[in-house]
Amino acid sequence: MQPSISAPALRHPRALVPVLVSLGMLVAVVSSLGAPLIPTIAVQDHVSVSTAQWALTVTMLVGAVATPVMGRLGDGPHRKNVILAGLVSVLAGSLLAALPLGFACLLVGRALQGVGMGLVPLAIATARDALPPARAKAAVATLSLTTAAGIGLGYPITGLFAEYLGMSAGFWFAAATAAAALAATALVVPVPPHRPAAPMDVPGGLLLAGGMAALLMALAEGERWGWNSLPLLALAAATVVLLAGWIVHSLHAAHPLVRIRLVKDRGVLVANLTTMVGGVGTYLLISLVTRYVQTPTSAGYGFGASIVVTGLLLVPFSAASLITGRLVRGLGRAATPARMLPLGCLLSLGALVCFLLGRSSLWGIGAMMALAGLGVGVTFAVTPGLIVGGVPAEETGSAMSFNQVVKYIGYSTGSALSAVILQAATAPGDALPSNDGYRTAGLAGCTAFVLTGILAVVLTRVGTRARSAVVAAGPGTLAVRVAGDETHPEPSRP
Repeated sequence: MQPSISAPALRHPRALVPVLVSLGMLVAVVSSLGAPLIPTIAVQDHVSVSTAQWALTVTMLVGAVATPVMGRLGDGPHRKNVILAGLVSVLAGSLLAALPLGFACLLVGRALQGVGMGLVPLAIATARDALPPARAKAAVATLSLTTAAGIGLGYPITGLFAEYLGMSAGFWFAAATAAAALAATALVVPVPPHRPAAPMDVPGGLLLAGGMAALLMALAEGERWGWNSLPLLALAAATVVLLAGWIVHSLHAAHPLVRIRLVKDRGVLVANLTTMVGGVGTYLLISLVTRYVQTPTSAGYGFGASIVVTGLLLVPFSAASLITGRLVRGLGRAATPARMLPLGCLLSLGALVCFLLGRSSLWGIGAMMALAGLGVGVTFAVTPGLIVGGVPAEETGSAMSFNQVVKYIGYSTGSALSAVILQAATAPGDALPSNDGYRTAGLAGCTAFVLTGILAVVLTRVGTRARSAVVAAGPGTLAVRVAGDETHPEPSRP
């Protein structure tokens, strides 16, 4: 049993959760400045669309590398400084991207913005340390939803800027948001409890960074290079070698970047697998919808919608996910993973079935996205509790950072998968895929959610009682750490 560690004193207790949520929303804003602006970047900076795609790819690459490193640094006594440094990086990157300095400076700015992708795990670790158990549980679930739910807010805002104010306005908005979050964090976020700082695992960080960079680069460039090309096969081999080397190193290192043995915990494992495979289906659906509705009606399908209308269709997704997440938390002990995770997969599967069978109106697509938001809300309200309950408090930032990396893998894979399937359905010489390509991609998404549901059912059948205590912890409830099928109560914080 670990010694009790007192929670840090809060100068502005009511403001802490809104400030932490603002960090998640900032990550959503940074993410939304990628895909919708790519055509505009290509025209304004006189580069090809495939080259402009790097404005999205470089952010994901840096985010995948920075997230676990920031998570490990944030598990020590310097978490607040790490959060502030991440916000400074986002602010500097936003300013650099907003200035008309050319495509190279835009890429550097987007890379600096990618550092901000590691802020959400640190916000979750802060909530766990600084809040009483009941409030911490609700805050952690809300924070896990912000990056997904923020898509429905970030895309319309980005579309409005791109269509009416120009591309740079979106980056100025991100800069203003980062500046406000920086000031609020400096005033409100407390210094974490005193814990010894673990040495940085530099070899492990380099192996993970190289493996993630190779994986995400392969997913981003596969369509352009060709999935059977030598460079892509080399990247795939490098991904396997580097990530396998990272796992072996982490199992034997005294202070690894991520403790792989904790990932094997039943709850942590099901949370990460559900996040990754479910992320494939979620982002595949979002990619399909955004492309489908913007397709000119002359193709025989689509609506020829503007970027603004396309973004507005994602608002029901965000609203439904946030509302559902709150409702799930209100269910208390009834919201066990064994019930909620399969339900979330079923709702998400229903959204893809609706896309397959009824995408003939914008209103119908909006309702379908709301159904998808219900599924995401149910799933993401449960998975953070599984991770937080399965790792020691001093490992929260690292474990949640790994979950974010897994989420990025799922999102990138879903986006790349939709592009591959639609490209295969595009006849030589045609600019647009056939309508059958969307049907095939929709079936692939259905497969992802069926697989996720099976994983959730199989992995939560054992140890359900223990996990319900983690997910539905109420006032005064002791935090529960589960290892295998045993429960080990930890001292509650005062």
